[in-house]
Amino acid sequence: MITKKPRILIVEDEVFIANDISAHLLSLGYSVSGIAYNSDKALDLMNNRPFDFAILDINIGGSKDGIEIAELINTKYKVPFIYLTSYSDKTTLHRAQTTLPYGYIIKPFDEQDLDAAITMAIYKHSQEQKDEFPRLEKVNDFHQVNITEREYEIIHHLLNGNSLQDVAQTLFLTENTIKTHIKRIYVKLDVHNRVDFTKKILEVQ
Repeated sequence: MITKKPRILIVEDEVFIANDISAHLLSLGYSVSGIAYNSDKALDLMNNRPFDFAILDINIGGSKDGIEIAELINTKYKVPFIYLTSYSDKTTLHRAQTTLPYGYIIKPFDEQDLDAAITMAIYKHSQEQKDEFPRLEKVNDFHQVNITEREYEIIHHLLNGNSLQDVAQTLFLTENTIKTHIKRIYVKLDVHNRVDFTKKILEVQ
């Protein structure tokens, strides 16, 4: 279980993007265990430097692609990872999905989206390790708020990585209704984006 800011491995073949991600992560207080510009360097770093989380580009040079690196992470290192890639065709998405990533961001990305993806991935991974989710009463007591049961359901689905469309379909609501609930949740928790919203839930003890 990740109990502190994770050491993040970056596997990205575009030097500018990799360095930009690294600088952004460092500014947020994360530790960067290494940057790999191809799969062979990634394999070397994985074997020699401890890491708790990985950001993987799919289309990288070397003997393997990013999805094969992800498969190795699943079988040997067992840490959470997200994909950061320009590839979004159905075949690639299907291959990526079979590795059970904790997130998937399409380039060009927004730094806030990256923050949210990492925060939610870490949260989801920690909950899987604990096999529990903060009870509604605990959330309300800790933050001195009045989250409703419906809002709590939506929070649970969002933090498990479900999209607005998925949540709407699961709860038999429209996406606009889900968005309205999210706005109310944000007001109650005094947050303005999904990153801060996720961090608020992470604070619950």
